[in-house]
Amino acid sequence: MFTKYIVTGAFLGVAGGGYYWLNAPRDQSHLSLDLMLDKLDELSRKPLETSGSWDASRTFHHLAQSVEFSMTGYPQPKPAVFQKTVGKLAYKVFNARGAMSHGLDEVIPGEVVTDDGQTQEALIRLKTALMTFREYGSDMKPHFAYGRLSKDDYSIAHVLHINNHLEEFRLT
Repeated sequence: MFTKYIVTGAFLGVAGGGYYWLNAPRDQSHLSLDLMLDKLDELSRKPLETSGSWDASRTFHHLAQSVEFSMTGYPQPKPAVFQKTVGKLAYKVFNARGAMSHGLDEVIPGEVVTDDGQTQEALIRLKTALMTFREYGSDMKPHFAYGRLSKDDYSIAHVLHINNHLEEFRLT
């Protein structure tokens, strides 16, 4: 009987601590669209190499599509039950960590990624998508995995997504 109380108490303590960690207020000013646009401007002035399976052009087109889909709608959303459970939890964990980790060669479901080898044009497309998003005043479309996000949450999700892909880049 005593063990049952200890296990239940430990579970409740971990669950409560996890809930607090996922929902605690944080300074996320370093995850701003303006800082990301500055970072992308800096990248546009340097030769880029990637250690991943995608070249820079394909990566930037993929990232631009993700931003564009947040305004126009994703082609193949995950089921609503996934979005409200696993997807919501994944976003909360990424947000709490201030970093995302996902398969960097996985396309967005239903996405066809342009692979034209035009790195600067793809980078311009990404920057244009981010600037359009920043000025966008209509309702956000549900994320294919995370479901409904506010514009602020989407801003963070986009920056986290871009940062995750930039981990594969080396500046030469």
